[in-house]
Amino acid sequence: MSRSLKKGPFVDFKLMKKVSGAKASTSGVIKTWARRSQIAPEFVGFTFGVHNGQKHIDVLVNEDMVGHRLGEFSATKKFIRHGGKMQKDLEQKRQVSEIAAAKAAKAAPAAPAKKK
Repeated sequence: MSRSLKKGPFVDFKLMKKVSGAKASTSGVIKTWARRSQIAPEFVGFTFGVHNGQKHIDVLVNEDMVGHRLGEFSATKKFIRHGGKMQKDLEQKRQVSEIAAAKAAKAAPAAPAKKK
């Protein structure tokens, strides 16, 4: 559900205060915990360190991000992979085929170029 148009977009006051007094080229990473804050057009060019619960993830804001929230660009969960025996077997087969392809490429002598 979107925010009411009469209220306008939510931008954290402290975050806007940090950005208003700085230049994008000279300021470093601006650390913030305000994941719910929307990205305003004034934020373009700045790098924000958005907290994901453990550490700050650097997010360089560009024009396409305006209107989105900062938290969208700092994932809170890390996907490792789906496990299981079947997945392990597939990975082993892929690794064996890569090794065989590398050996075949190494064993094949380079063909000399034809002279005209």
